[in-house]
Amino acid sequence: HNDIRARMSQVTDPYLRERIHDLDDLANRLLGHLIGEAEPTAGMPLPEEVILVARSMGPAQLLDYDYSRLRGVVLEEGSHTAHVAIVARALDIPAVGNAKDVLSKVEPGDPLIVDGDNAQVFIRPGEDARRAFVESLRAREERKAVYASLRDLPAVTLDGQSISIKINAGLPIDLRLLDDSGADGIGLYRTELLFMVAADFPGVEAQRRLYADILDKAQDKPVIFRTLDVGGDKVLPYWQRSAEENPAMGWRAIRVSLDRPDILRQQLRALIRAAASRELRLMFPMIAEVAEFKAARAWLDKELKWEKELGFPPPSKFSVGAMLEVPSLVLQLPALLKQVDFISVGSNDLFQFLFASDRGNPQLSERYDLLSPLVLTLLRSVAEQCRAAGTPVSLCGDMASRPLEAMALIGAGFRDLSVTPSSVGPIKAMIRSLSVLALCEYMNSLYDLDQHDTRQKLGSFAQEHGVII
Repeated sequence: HNDIRARMSQVTDPYLRERIHDLDDLANRLLGHLIGEAEPTAGMPLPEEVILVARSMGPAQLLDYDYSRLRGVVLEEGSHTAHVAIVARALDIPAVGNAKDVLSKVEPGDPLIVDGDNAQVFIRPGEDARRAFVESLRAREERKAVYASLRDLPAVTLDGQSISIKINAGLPIDLRLLDDSGADGIGLYRTELLFMVAADFPGVEAQRRLYADILDKAQDKPVIFRTLDVGGDKVLPYWQRSAEENPAMGWRAIRVSLDRPDILRQQLRALIRAAASRELRLMFPMIAEVAEFKAARAWLDKELKWEKELGFPPPSKFSVGAMLEVPSLVLQLPALLKQVDFISVGSNDLFQFLFASDRGNPQLSERYDLLSPLVLTLLRSVAEQCRAAGTPVSLCGDMASRPLEAMALIGAGFRDLSVTPSSVGPIKAMIRSLSVLALCEYMNSLYDLDQHDTRQKLGSFAQEHGVII
């Protein structure tokens, strides 16, 4: 393993270098099986509060730990846009990647401060640093108290525009956060996390129980299930796959489901049964052309017909959408809008592909800005086309979870955002202090700029107009 790891670290392609993390994940799991511990980390006794420091880690490996005790994750490799960091933030765990040589500087039991907001790690901090951090935490708790006071207030702008705020979820614990945050529903339920923590492919009944429990706990709030999205850096440890030169653009997500229809059919069957006599909302990930959506939808129609023949009660209503994550689909958007019930923009992958920039590569993670005129123009075009067609559109990537970016999304025409649970309060505070009319008028001057980004300009607008960001 060390020899292969050394050779992979010399590969010039950054995405292939990132696959070292997958190798480490598989190697650690194999070692656990060989020494008789099927889940070597799951049973480890952890202190009440612990910060996990590692060379690298996959999302499935993170979920092996008792994340109720994790207070931070620090990785020598990877970036803040890697999937493990996204999962950590979804659990409200601060995560810092690309912390060079941190393992050689930290001893077990050392006190650490992890500032996920600013990507900083303080090792054995002095008294001044501790006091400053305690003060920062106190201010953070005060802000959280302010956000909590907004829980039952509507997300309506100063000029009366209503904005829907939903959360991204993927674990049973997220259902508690749905209620605590006051969100309108779940705009993205990542079904692959069930597959990533299971010992083998979950069967129809295991999936049905989980999906039914989610719908039960969500009560009358909408839940949008995303069908299985594995591949890239989301590895199933029990599934042997051949190596790919570029996994992010390889065999993943809907491509796997269409090429292995039994996997898709079992999941659709479980979702249909879970939503018996209730509304079922689902979407297919990484659709690159309309033909892929139509093929996936055909399998859904077959399963609905089959379940009816077997005597299972069907959903009372269902909505089927597509995730807009591949730039090629933007060119087919008029044709797609005739087929779908809704669109969900997945900004993480969409802009990775748009800029040909591996989001797991720390050298590139800050190179391109989501608030560039190019991105804002693209998003405005998508929102306008969906509005003209009468098709609901939302955005469920990390972009929606940051107040300044969320403000820009609203200015570009989005009225439905799906964010991390911890971001609901800050986003609602921003919305309730915003005038959409003034923002839209200002942003009309930004779309044709040839600058790298509009971040400073939008920040100045927010400051001048009293928008809380």
